[in-house]
Amino acid sequence: MDTTLNDPLVGRLLDGRYRVDARVAAGGMATVYRALDTRLDRTVALKVMHAGLAQDPEFTRRFILEAKAAARLSHPNVVNVFDQGTDGSVAYLAMEYVEGRTLRELLQDLGNMTPREAFGVLEPMLAALSAAHRAGFVHRDVKPENVLISDDGGIKLGDFGLARATTTTATAATGKVLVGTVAYLAPEQVERGESTPRSDVYAAGVVLYEMLTGRQPHHGATAVEVIYKHVHADVPPPSLAVPGLSHSLDTLVRAATVRDPEHRPNDAETLLTLVRRTRHAMPDAELDFGAALRLPPPPEPIHDNATSVFRAGEVLLPPHLAPLGLSVDSTEDEQARYGGGVYQDAYPAEHHEYAPAAEAPSAGSTGGGYPQQPGLPGRRRRRGPSRGMIVLAVVLLVAAAIGGGAWWYGSGRYSDVPGVLNMTKAEAEKRLKAADLKVSYVGDGEFSETIAKGSVMSTDPAPGKNVLSGSTVKVKLSKGPERHVVPALVNLKLEDAKKALSDAALKPGTETRVASPKPPGTVVSSQPAVGEQLQRDSVVSLVVSRGPDTVVPDLTGLEINEAKARFLPATGVTVEADPTPQFSDTVPPGRIMSSTPGPNTTVPFGTKITVVLSKGPDLVQVPPVTGMNPDDAGRALQAAGLRVNNRMIPLIPANVGKQDPPAGSMVKRNSEVFISNF
Repeated sequence: MDTTLNDPLVGRLLDGRYRVDARVAAGGMATVYRALDTRLDRTVALKVMHAGLAQDPEFTRRFILEAKAAARLSHPNVVNVFDQGTDGSVAYLAMEYVEGRTLRELLQDLGNMTPREAFGVLEPMLAALSAAHRAGFVHRDVKPENVLISDDGGIKLGDFGLARATTTTATAATGKVLVGTVAYLAPEQVERGESTPRSDVYAAGVVLYEMLTGRQPHHGATAVEVIYKHVHADVPPPSLAVPGLSHSLDTLVRAATVRDPEHRPNDAETLLTLVRRTRHAMPDAELDFGAALRLPPPPEPIHDNATSVFRAGEVLLPPHLAPLGLSVDSTEDEQARYGGGVYQDAYPAEHHEYAPAAEAPSAGSTGGGYPQQPGLPGRRRRRGPSRGMIVLAVVLLVAAAIGGGAWWYGSGRYSDVPGVLNMTKAEAEKRLKAADLKVSYVGDGEFSETIAKGSVMSTDPAPGKNVLSGSTVKVKLSKGPERHVVPALVNLKLEDAKKALSDAALKPGTETRVASPKPPGTVVSSQPAVGEQLQRDSVVSLVVSRGPDTVVPDLTGLEINEAKARFLPATGVTVEADPTPQFSDTVPPGRIMSSTPGPNTTVPFGTKITVVLSKGPDLVQVPPVTGMNPDDAGRALQAAGLRVNNRMIPLIPANVGKQDPPAGSMVKRNSEVFISNF
């Protein structure tokens, strides 16, 4: 039955802005809807808090404050929180809507993941947590349901709207609430109600275990049993569930899930460094272990994986449970899964910086956190079948035959499309043909950063769909990571280099100009270098020649053509005359007096040098002043730019009788002219 049709929020316009279109999922604290932001015309995910929690003023107040703070957290691997508000009794968060599926749905298809695949999800998840921890937030609900895998292969961590600032960590003493999912709660969250970055590290370690094994580490008939096991039992090594897994992974899981938080990595960034170091140290065979044979998908859990809200201190053990809170059945089931339940012995003996030695077993335990359980009572031997039972068996066989025919004509002709995602082409064909289905392939596949080359990316119809036997399933294969080789760019002109990068699905980055004997605009080098393989649209930086540098020689006294000849064409240097020549007493007319830039200056390719040409000395013509009275003669000479040396003798004729230099002579400006009357 589609409960969406009966959901009162579907079709409603919240806060006059968000039109609720469909219900996407329901959890323990809230229901998620796909909605349209009518103001910005974009699709968003609306997380609407359950009515029971919305009626709690303390929880609602904290919900609002922490959502506003989380909205400021920006990271490419974080599902962004856009808005928060209330509409009547409805409290909601508006978040980024990610087209794709959750890690939980992927695990339900695959069963488990190879170490390489698990690292491909874990590293971006830890990067998102690192950003949160640096910003002072604790996520508190890290689990596969909150890890979103978009259709283009991107990994995003969601539910940061319920993250809590580390400075306001809830404790049992404050009476505040504890938020989390029982399968991923750290021991200190249960015992003391504390949520710290180390609590997120613990949950991330549980998620890693689940990706590697396809199962959660702790099981129980009730949620309380699972919670109690987190406190009193270590997370087992994943290699016990999947023999053959590298012991490096055991050590990594152990480091993240040590029950004492003081022995765990401080935060997600520290764990991310440890994860990357582990991945780089593992050979390809260990990273790809298990790709050829997947474990079957996990069964439905006894309890769900919804987020729960506890009052600090309310997680108490019912008195009817066994000494450590475990029922006989659940303990025996778990010990059978892991070969006896002595988890510590299965870890490598090596000393790991985050893996302290196992704690001493408590009294009455097996050494691995589980008590010795009494055996189940024996069963009495049954007698042979009675006549009544034989008659009943015949009747049942006839009914089965009739029912079988009805089944065949009803649903028997149909097959469920099996899950083949991440399988190789041969494995997928084998499984699909075993389900009486045909296979066709879509094109030559698509590139993928997370799915190995030749493995299945998607099927149409999707896994789990019911189709007629003999139908054709369209399979899309992965071409592996899309990589493009940096082409040879050295000695190419800049425009040609940019075209070569575009043809290789790469982009030019920063351009650095350097002096070089190569012609200007020629590529000298590139980074990354030629031959390196990069993702599509990666940026390649270019170092480009600006041509050679040149030292300007002394051009004084040269004619302009002689100066031009001093520079080779390869330097690109040009020489031009200043349009205003100047007088010079030392440089002949038409020759260079000075240059800009001056001598011994280093200039780049293409520099223009401006030279000032000489007009020679500044000469003036001596005017005739004989016969003039001395005052008039002095004024005439000064007007011509000359100085007067008056040697006139009184009482002799008052007019100038002689001048030196004589009239018409060419002399330097400001020269002296002698005048006398004798």
